[in-house]
Amino acid sequence: MALFFDAEWFDARLAERRLSREVLAAGAGLSAEDLALVFKDQRELSAGQVAIFAELLGAPAAEVASRAGVSTPLPGQASPVDVRIAALERRVAALESEMARLRGG
Repeated sequence: MALFFDAEWFDARLAERRLSREVLAAGAGLSAEDLALVFKDQRELSAGQVAIFAELLGAPAAEVASRAGVSTPLPGQASPVDVRIAALERRVAALESEMARLRGG
């Protein structure tokens, strides 16, 4: 597991997918300020947020968790409620990502 949040890796993955930090934040239900804290390694991600980041970035959840430097349980190891919420959050993230793409952002 990484000991810190690997912002360069996340930014590179976002660039590859032509996504912005704003899309990542919206998909995970974070404000821009909260995402900035995540990128500065001052806020930890939840299992659901790891799952959303993984889907948006096209990366395995285990790698996202490792690159985020968190001790968050991987998706699937969370409670049934957390798993259900993560699934709903992924659906919303996909819709928001598509809306951002359609808007040219």
